[in-house]
Amino acid sequence: MFIDEVKLKLIAGKGGDGCTSFRREKYLPMGGPDGGKGGKGASIIFLAEKGLKTLVDLKYHKIIKAPKGENGKGKNQTGKDAEDIYIKVPIGTTIYDEDTHTIIADLITDKQQAVIAKGGRGGKGNKAFATHDNVAPAFSELGEPGETRYIKCELRLLADVGLIGMPSVGKSSILSVITNSSPKIANYPFTTLTPNLGVVNLKDRKSFIIADLPGLIKGASKGVGLGITFLKHATRTKILAHVLDMSVEDENKPIKDYETIRQEIIFYSELLAQKEEIILANKMDMPNAKANLQKFQQKYPNKKIFAVSAVTKTGFTNVINYLQESLDNLAVKQEKEIVGGDETPVIYKFTNNKPFTITKENDVWLIKGQEVSKLFSMTRFDEEQAVKRFSQKLKKMGIEEELERLGAQKGDEIDINGYIFEWKD
Repeated sequence: MFIDEVKLKLIAGKGGDGCTSFRREKYLPMGGPDGGKGGKGASIIFLAEKGLKTLVDLKYHKIIKAPKGENGKGKNQTGKDAEDIYIKVPIGTTIYDEDTHTIIADLITDKQQAVIAKGGRGGKGNKAFATHDNVAPAFSELGEPGETRYIKCELRLLADVGLIGMPSVGKSSILSVITNSSPKIANYPFTTLTPNLGVVNLKDRKSFIIADLPGLIKGASKGVGLGITFLKHATRTKILAHVLDMSVEDENKPIKDYETIRQEIIFYSELLAQKEEIILANKMDMPNAKANLQKFQQKYPNKKIFAVSAVTKTGFTNVINYLQESLDNLAVKQEKEIVGGDETPVIYKFTNNKPFTITKENDVWLIKGQEVSKLFSMTRFDEEQAVKRFSQKLKKMGIEEELERLGAQKGDEIDINGYIFEWKD
């Protein structure tokens, strides 16, 4: 089963809790704090694997949850870090954040990996909070929560050449002729329901990958038929090989078909429309083909056109040689355009510069913010000194000053993470 898009919920591992402990030995009744910190929670890491061709393994895993770190212990023992989870995906997988609609990672090389949901750090033990003023702190931290993320994985095949065209124009047949692939071939619309890949091997040990992409129809850029599937995979290709059926009785049909697909490509993406393109005039063994090709050439005299026949397997030597030469030239051009040799894909991350927000609903002040939420989650509210530290941290963030500016009064109720506090000195 070919699956090229899945949505997942990721929950990275929580850090292990820090330990509140004091050294108690026969001759050291006041030995001081010795609580160790918790271990790191497991991160969820996506790894590109060369052998994978589909996202089907993720189709039935709606939620992926990573294990938490081990809690710290007395005698300064640090909890064990949880082992990270690796999710293997095909090369060409792009990972989006569903909440911010931004790209988190674009995995385009074998063994490339990206941390998609980061595990929480372990909470500090009371040993870490010992200071000159407080030599025996009676509190520790809980582990930091791991990241929770809603993501979409989208697979776009990595191919050098993409075979495009209307349904049943012979794309799959052409692929089988010039590569060692065996795609499903039949004479009815949408025979190709999923992309097929093949490798073209040349005598000088060079090779390139060619993809037979699902057929296109009018309205494809808006989701009609299999159009979005086709267009999505076409964006990864370097050259578009446009296959046209020259055997039709209507001499204007090849021109109409070509213009329909070009229009859909332009609607979908200007960058896709600017890719290098060649025309494969297929089924030239048929009676009407020569006359239809002549009319097409008159309409588009500047197009690079190759007359071929998948049935008689003729005309493909020139096609293969031209494609290889064009791909070599593109590689040289791209190498010259690289500045500093850095080909690492750009990762877009959403950041919110404001550390907190304060609003008022039904006489209750709501305080929200990532740092506030994390501080709350890592505080032991059953330890008096931990609560005092929590209050001091909020004050340092500027929350007290902002509450006063907004008109809050001592005794007002404050909501943090769904818990109600009374604001007082």
